[in-house]
Amino acid sequence: MIKRLILFLVLNFGALTIGGLFTGEGVPSEWYQNMNKAPWTPPGWVFGTAWSTIMICFSFYMAYAIDRIDSKKFIITLFSIQWVLNISWNPVFFYYQNTLLGLFIISSLTILVGYMLFTFMRELSLKTLLLLPYVMWLMIATSLNGYAWLYN
Repeated sequence: MIKRLILFLVLNFGALTIGGLFTGEGVPSEWYQNMNKAPWTPPGWVFGTAWSTIMICFSFYMAYAIDRIDSKKFIITLFSIQWVLNISWNPVFFYYQNTLLGLFIISSLTILVGYMLFTFMRELSLKTLLLLPYVMWLMIATSLNGYAWLYN
């Protein structure tokens, strides 16, 4: 379990790092600073705290799930798609400033993680709660992206 947990911590925080590398100027950019943002946009420090918490919980979830899910290939495929979507959003939204494609990516990620939550609930019981921070944050992030697309 410990080796799998370390592996998923490296993969998940690696995804955040890679996404960040391809973000360009990101949050401090003139484009983002001048954007009409949703009134419920949290302060900047919340994003780092939220993503760190999410990736820790998700790493525990995946380390446990790999042991318990009968279809290991299926859960690894879902994880891999999630990983690519997670990395893709930052450069699409911040670097390419494509809010519509960003909305498509983050909506797909939200649906995928929600699917994982409900699909494996029976096999993982209470461990499924480890996905709730991810799903809840993605719903907020999707709404922020949707607002950015509609009002900019």
